[in-house]
Parts: sequence; C-alpha cells; structure tokens
Amino acid sequence: MLAGTLAVLLGGTIGFRLILDETWFRSFYRSVITASLTGLDTIPSNDAGRALSILMVLCGITIFGYVGAVIVEWITGGIVTGAIAERRRRRTIEGLDNHFIICGFGRVGQRVANEFRDAKVPFVVLDFSPVAVEAARERDVPFIEGNGTEDEDLARAGLDRARGLVAASDSDADNLYIALSARASHPHLTIVARASDEDAEKKLRLAGADRVVLPYATAGRVLANLVLRPHVTTFLDTVTTSTGPDLQLAEIEVRGSCQVAGRSIRDLRIRHETGAIIVAVRKPDGTFDTTPEPEAIIEVGDVLIGVGTSSELARLEEMFAPQEAVAR
Repeated sequence: MLAGTLAVLLGGTIGFRLILDETWFRSFYRSVITASLTGLDTIPSNDAGRALSILMVLCGITIFGYVGAVIVEWITGGIVTGAIAERRRRRTIEGLDNHFIICGFGRVGQRVANEFRDAKVPFVVLDFSPVAVEAARERDVPFIEGNGTEDEDLARAGLDRARGLVAASDSDADNLYIALSARASHPHLTIVARASDEDAEKKLRLAGADRVVLPYATAGRVLANLVLRPHVTTFLDTVTTSTGPDLQLAEIEVRGSCQVAGRSIRDLRIRHETGAIIVAVRKPDGTFDTTPEPEAIIEVGDVLIGVGTSSELARLEEMFAPQEAVAR
C-alpha cells in the first residue's frame, strides 16, 4: 500500500511538471492535494492537466478505500475468525461419541491429553481457568469453558455419550463433586480421579471413582523403583506409553458376541496367529491370572492384558472382536 501511494504521488508530480510546466515542488504539492481528495489548488490550464487530475482523484479514492477495508478487517477480523472457530469447535464436540472428558487442564490434565492424543483417543477438556483455556487453545484441543462440578457443563461435554471421565483438578473437593455428579448421571461411566492423599482417595472411591491416582505417591514409587529395579521400571514405562517405539500393552475385553470365547490360549494359537503375548487375564470377579497357562480358557467377561507391537496388538484385538464388529 505504501509503495502504491508513493508511486501515485511520484507519477502525479512528474505528470504535472511536464504538462503544466510547474516547479517540482508545486507539482508535488498539486499531486498531494489532488490524490488526498482535499481539493484542487487551482484548475489546470489544459485538458491534459485536468485528465491527470481526474486520474489522481480516482487513485486517491482507491487508496482510501483500500485503507478503510484494511482497518475494518483488522477490527472485525478477530471477531469473525473467533466466531467461526467457536462454531467449528462446538460441532466437533457435539460429534464426539465414546470419548473421554478431562476435567481440569493443569499439568496433570495436559499430560493426560497428550497421552490421549498420541493414542488417537477422542477427548474433550472441561475447565474454566483462563490459563487452562488459553493452554487448550494453544494446543488446539477440543475444550469447553466450564466447570466439571456443574451438571450443565458436563452435559455440554457429552457426558451421556462418553466412555470415561478423568477428574484431574488440583482440588480434591472439586474432584469429589465431579465424581459424584458424573456417577449419578452415568452409572456405567469409567471414572478415574486424582487425589492428594489417602483420605481423599477413600472419599473419591465412595463417590464412585473406579480408579484413584495419588500423583505424589506414584512419583515416589517410581523414583524408588528406578533405584531398586531400573530395568523393570524402564520396560514398564516403555510398554505403557502410547508412543513406545517397540512394545506396548493393551487390554481387550472378551464380550458375549466374541466368536472365539470358550477356547484355550493353546487352541487359539494366539502367539502364532497374532505375534502378541497374553501376560495376564483379569477375571470378572476382579482377580488376575498372571502368566496364564496355554490350557487357560478365555471366557466371556475376561479382560486380556496383551503385550506386543502396535500391529501385533491390532491383530489380537481383531481376533477377539465382537461378532457384529467383524460383520461390519
């Protein structure tokens, strides 16, 4: 725009100088007065000068129109862009199904979101803190500006369609209230909550949390294990991280429509057919069969803990997929 303005003034100055035989300064003055739409100093003495004046006026109108458009876009652009982004974000959240809700987007919540994103698991963040909301925008994650303790905000996050909820607030009281509200609205929802101490852990379990994590206790246990059993800890950290380079852990629920339920590990030739290994089986009563024997029968309701590469685990999941999923 600046270059165009200078070009118009320079062209007008030279034109008036050549056509009207005026001094350079007077030609420049006439060019500025005409292009800025201020008016005409004097009417040019010939038609060529008048034609150049008309051209300068039209150029001035174009320049001012462009400047006005830029100013309007600068003022309204952020509002329009923000409205479009908000509408797109709302549609994305409304389209989520079988997803997870992260209540609280502090350091713990952000780490959970990173793991979900790496695992390509759908999720939505729910937090009201301006810092948390800004962090969610920067990371381009779906979020709702609200409070997990409010039923309306949980409903906006799609609680009725959700697969699970993570209560990751820094406040034990908030996590307790979130767990109570979520469990009352969704009896079959998987709820994992954060607690600061064992007393809060007990209350959260009573409120309906399926799992409770104590970050400080967990960090202390990991630090101790890194000293006492460094290789074991490194291996577990590798297989429990969704971005692990080689091996990963996966859990697969055996449902009633699974065609291979009721057969043994040996009969299914799991290792040969998939490459993955069944390292444990969680029974419906909550007990674990660690290192199951080849003759162990895989029954409906069991949860298989498998270890292998991502492709091997995908084949394992396909083997135990429900019949309707296979049919699709």
